[in-house]
Amino acid sequence: MDQLPLFHNLTNRPCLLVGGGDVASRKAHLLLQAGAELIVVAPQINDNLQSQVLKQGSQCHLRCFNPQDIQHLPYALVVAATNDQQVNQQVSQLAQQANILVNVVDQPALSTVTFPAIIDRAPLTIAISSGGAAPVLARLLRGKIESLIPHRYGQLAELAGKFREKVKQQFSAINDRRYFWEKVLTGPIAEQVFAGKLDKAELQLEAALAEATPNKLGEVYLVGGGPGDPDLLTFRALRLMQQADVVLYDRLVSPEVLELVRRDADRLYVGKARSNHALPQAEINQRLIDLALQGKRVLRLKGGDPFIFGRGGEEIDQLAEAGIPFQVVPGITAASGCASYAGIPLTHRDYAQSVRFITGHLKEGHLELPWQQFSNPAETLVFYMGLMGLGTICQQLQNHGRSPDTPIALVQQGTTQKQRVYTGTLATIETVIKDQEVKPPTLIIVGEVVSLRSKLAWFSAE
Repeated sequence: MDQLPLFHNLTNRPCLLVGGGDVASRKAHLLLQAGAELIVVAPQINDNLQSQVLKQGSQCHLRCFNPQDIQHLPYALVVAATNDQQVNQQVSQLAQQANILVNVVDQPALSTVTFPAIIDRAPLTIAISSGGAAPVLARLLRGKIESLIPHRYGQLAELAGKFREKVKQQFSAINDRRYFWEKVLTGPIAEQVFAGKLDKAELQLEAALAEATPNKLGEVYLVGGGPGDPDLLTFRALRLMQQADVVLYDRLVSPEVLELVRRDADRLYVGKARSNHALPQAEINQRLIDLALQGKRVLRLKGGDPFIFGRGGEEIDQLAEAGIPFQVVPGITAASGCASYAGIPLTHRDYAQSVRFITGHLKEGHLELPWQQFSNPAETLVFYMGLMGLGTICQQLQNHGRSPDTPIALVQQGTTQKQRVYTGTLATIETVIKDQEVKPPTLIIVGEVVSLRSKLAWFSAE
């Protein structure tokens, strides 16, 4: 995050606007809407700007900017909207010296704050900013969001504000209040507001509050976070990620996916690396139960899919035994995601009629697998967690019937901007990566389908 978004209360607070043209007029409109006491200074002020400023009881001064203008009042904000670079630089410098927030229009380098694109559903306000880097893009995004949010969301916010203290009195725990409001704001009461039936919505909210009781038992969400690219999350996964009070996440969950979890949720890292477990599996299982018994909504966030080498079955088995309610949300497993982003179809009518997922994780330095079952050249093999056992995998496959010329690919950190793909054959792949720093997580794909990568590769990591 390059900038921290904040919402400022400018009601009856003095703000200085230097400039008198169309751009200054647009900034004045926003500041006056926010209730600011506006002082405009410019040698020429257009009629529109002068009219709206005087109508709101603010001031216009027809003269050039003077350094003493900065010292005139304890300004909450100074805006420079002139076409004179020297004046803009002077305003910025003086404001910053006085520790006053300053915006120089279209010059982010001279600004300590920037104006966002705004979706106004007062008292609900949504702001989008590119930090001045791409204001047109911010406006385009505003247009998209405007079409998704009904204007009556403002009335819904007002209704919530009217009942806020009553809900606070009824529920002492903040989580209980949150659960109550989530039901109200996403259910039939909200629909009544959107339909314009405000009186009916208020009566239903009164009834819902009278019947509501604190949650005694929480719930666990077992969610697959996919192979890394946050765009591959399901809608349901994202919704539950935004609801959870506590998050237990694995090593394979990408930072970009983790960033989409509710910001005020507690986060607990329980990842497992080779010979290094942050928390043993039995303790993870018990932690899920304990947190749910405290009435919390617990997100168990796993890389890939929780039911494919994710030990999700073990975890929900313990939850079911303890009587804890749970939901399972599948994710795109690494085999599907990494192969797709590498341009390698796992099955193909001309090359492979089946695919097999295999764990390549070494146990006490050994890799015990039914190698004799992997000899079919028309079957694609996908090894998870196999980087440390690569040499064994290549040798054993050759020993059990696979040709040394069988194509093989290593996909490192697939679907992310750090993706790297190394290809070779069972006989050459170790030489190919000998001088490379291949880092986990890495997926190994073996089979004739790997030969299609040169033609089908589409994703390029920067």
